[in-house]
Amino acid sequence: MVPSGIPKSWKPVGFPVDPQAARELREWLASGECSLNGMERDFRGADLSGGDFADSWFTQAVLAGVRFRGAIFYRADLQWADLTGADLTGADFVRANLDGAVLRSARLDGADMTKASLHGVDASGASFRGTRVMGSSLFGVDLRGADLTDAVLFQNTFKVTVDDSTVVRGLTGTVFGPITVCVGVASQELAGAELEAWIAERGGQVRVIPPRRPPRTSPA
Repeated sequence: MVPSGIPKSWKPVGFPVDPQAARELREWLASGECSLNGMERDFRGADLSGGDFADSWFTQAVLAGVRFRGAIFYRADLQWADLTGADLTGADFVRANLDGAVLRSARLDGADMTKASLHGVDASGASFRGTRVMGSSLFGVDLRGADLTDAVLFQNTFKVTVDDSTVVRGLTGTVFGPITVCVGVASQELAGAELEAWIAERGGQVRVIPPRRPPRTSPA
C-alpha cells in the first residue's frame, strides 16, 4: 500500500447522521485497522476530509454530499456508491474501483484518478478541473455537462458521452476513443482526427491514439 502520510490520530470533522454508519466509523477508528468496511452504509452529513480510506469498501454506500477533501481512496472499492454532490477535491483515487458509481454534480477538482476504473458511471455535471486521469478506464461514462477544464489525460480508454455543455477547455493528453457527442436528441460518435478537432475547437489539445492492432500471425 502506498504510504499516506496521514497521522493515525486523524478524526472526522463531522460524523454521519445515520447511527449505524457513525458507529461503524467510530469502531474502525478505535480498532486501528487499515481498512474501513462501509459497504451499504449511509454516510450523509459527514465531513471525512483528509481521511485515509485506502483499501476500504464503500460498495453501494450512500455518500451523497459528503465532504472528502484530500481523502485517500487508494485501491478502495466504491462500486455502485452514490457520490452525488460529494466534495472530493484533491482526493486520491489511484487504482480505485468506481464502476457503476454515481458522481452527478460531484466535485473532483485536482483529484488523482491514475489507473482508476470507471465503467458505467454517471458523472453528468461533475467537476474535474485539473484532475489527473492517467491510464484509467472510462467506459460508458456520462460526462454531459461535466467540467474538464485543465484536466490531464494519459492513454485512457475514453468511451464517454458528452454534449455541448461539457467543458474541455485546457484539456490535454492522450486517449483511446471514440466518444459519443449528444446534440439534442441526436448523437454522433467521434474518433481519431474528428475527435481531436472537436476538442480543439473547444480549447483543448488531446491526441487520439489509434486502437492497438493484434499482432500478425504467420501461416502454419
